[in-house]
Amino acid sequence: MTQSRARAAKSGPATGTTAQANGTHPTGEADLRVLKKYPNRRLYDTRTSGYITLADVKQMVLEGEHFIVRDAKTGEDLTRSILLQIILEEESGGVPMFSTQMLAHIIRFYGHTMQGLMGSYLEKNIQAFIDIQNRFAEQSGMGSSGSKGFSPEVWAQFMNVQAPMMQGLMSSYLDQSKNLFVQMQEQMHKQAETLFPPGFGVPPKR
Repeated sequence: MTQSRARAAKSGPATGTTAQANGTHPTGEADLRVLKKYPNRRLYDTRTSGYITLADVKQMVLEGEHFIVRDAKTGEDLTRSILLQIILEEESGGVPMFSTQMLAHIIRFYGHTMQGLMGSYLEKNIQAFIDIQNRFAEQSGMGSSGSKGFSPEVWAQFMNVQAPMMQGLMSSYLDQSKNLFVQMQEQMHKQAETLFPPGFGVPPKR
């Protein structure tokens, strides 16, 4: 195993430091773990000088590792593409997080004028859920950092005890979030009416 790693280090691509010296990455990526994707779909870790799998990348995500995936030839950022592959595998092989209806709703927002707003809305709601999760972990004496390492079984036991309080908190938050979103839509509608009065854009009668 050690010998094969050594051979990979000799024959593999340049490490992250070398790539930065050659101008492959923009300034500011020095602290990122750089992964390179090759045409054969293999991923190369420049930090360990060896090839890794999608499961290894998933583990990096779980451990909070900051990394970037780049195309080995063009240098294009492929991080989102790799993360989407991980989500697809999880949705296909395990217990899916997204229902068919939810996925259909998300798809309908692509190309919609509200697409950017919806992306920001979802991101903020997920972050709020994570904050609530960490808060409960801290209150239980386990700490926010330790909550990341909880197994599904531990969280299931924890949630069974805290379920009523958690449901009440989440219900209150979702109601507030929904009301805020409705208010935002109404405000945008009023602004649109002010900017574009009735009949705007309609050709005059001859």
